[in-house]
Amino acid sequence: MADTANTVNAAHSSLVVRDAEEADKASIRSVLLEAYSQYEAALSDRWPAYKESILASVEEDGPKARIVAEWEGRIVGSALLFDSSEAAYGLPELGIKGPIVRLLGVARDARGRGVATAILRECARRSREWGSDTLYLHTSDVMASAVKLYERLGFERAPDKEFSNGHTWVKCYRLRLKESAFL
Repeated sequence: MADTANTVNAAHSSLVVRDAEEADKASIRSVLLEAYSQYEAALSDRWPAYKESILASVEEDGPKARIVAEWEGRIVGSALLFDSSEAAYGLPELGIKGPIVRLLGVARDARGRGVATAILRECARRSREWGSDTLYLHTSDVMASAVKLYERLGFERAPDKEFSNGHTWVKCYRLRLKESAFL
């Protein structure tokens, strides 16, 4: 999966955004659990199943790319990039036939250093390279700080691509790559 490795300057330290390797799996699990555990109380009895789905995502086939951010030799962020709503969620009826970011997570001690922005920029770059003009992601109201980031970066709501997972309304955001100054 060696697509590329990009080095960016994030808060005066070198941040490398690259494809995940097999040896990164334990670090990815750790980052994702740390990042998403902040929602444990809000998710209440749904947390155990959500936690298991996060852990399973590290092992399962399906993403077109598994991207990590490495800062000072340590994995501090990761994301999955799928090529359709069918691959990402098993929901072809959403009609998304372009890249979708899932499970973007950043270690707590690395937040505020541009890690999530660098990962999203790499997802946008790859999406454009793959011939797509739009990058999608889904989130919910419980992830308010993430929504603020997405909106600041130029993502806009795509209500026609939203759905309910049975407990939560899952909002869709899209970044129009041809119009975006983000890249």
